[in-house]
Amino acid sequence: MNCNKVLYEELLPDEFAERINAFPVAYLPLGTLEWHGLHMPLGADGIQARGVFERIASQIGGIVLPMLFLGPDSVLRKDGDVYCGMDYLSFDETSPQQLEGSAYYIDDGLFCSLLDTIMQNLSRAGFRMVVGHGHGPSTGAFAGRKQLFEEKYGLITRNLWELGYKGDEGIQTDHAAANETSLVMALRPDLADIGKLSADSAPVGVWGEDPRKAASARRGHSIIDKNAEAASKKLQALVSGLPADANKRTLEYHDVKNLLRR
Repeated sequence: MNCNKVLYEELLPDEFAERINAFPVAYLPLGTLEWHGLHMPLGADGIQARGVFERIASQIGGIVLPMLFLGPDSVLRKDGDVYCGMDYLSFDETSPQQLEGSAYYIDDGLFCSLLDTIMQNLSRAGFRMVVGHGHGPSTGAFAGRKQLFEEKYGLITRNLWELGYKGDEGIQTDHAAANETSLVMALRPDLADIGKLSADSAPVGVWGEDPRKAASARRGHSIIDKNAEAASKKLQALVSGLPADANKRTLEYHDVKNLLRR
């Protein structure tokens, strides 16, 4: 391909047609604007997913979509207030607290409607496969609609846990702990600051292996390399197995109305 750009919003129409005709895969970063500890950016979910997707798309093709920032999560309602995910999982049962900067919650029904609308549009645009990954509950909801997406929109869907690894070696398998912190340190070292975590107290909203002891850019690069390689191989095999597409995207139009002002 002549076009090295991979972000959907940056492509010119001819570049879009070239990329989708060559490899009709869309990558959907399922982000949030959510507390990820004192040491990580609020958009960590989408930043990680998009970074890995950019690597894969640069290597084998496809187009990376703009990240979402709304996502579902578990909810606790107490005394008229609503607490989402880490708002209550981070504290004693009697003391939920809204974590600063968290502004991402959408209920399951609305999120699924949003996903359906996105899939409908991507199918219309000519994509034949969509890889979605990021915020854990968002990724779970995306995976749970796999059969519907294929039956209704003709789209094959996968996430990075299916295409790569799970557990400690997967992409985004904790919450702001050693795995996610290492990924951000590798992808955007300017956005992670372990020094903001106290050495002698439990970090707020960090769930998993202690990032103060186990996170590093080196670990992040290793995880990304392994997952990008595995995902790329599986995606190439899936795309090669698709029936030939007779409807290649073109920029040939007819009966154009002249809308220019004289």
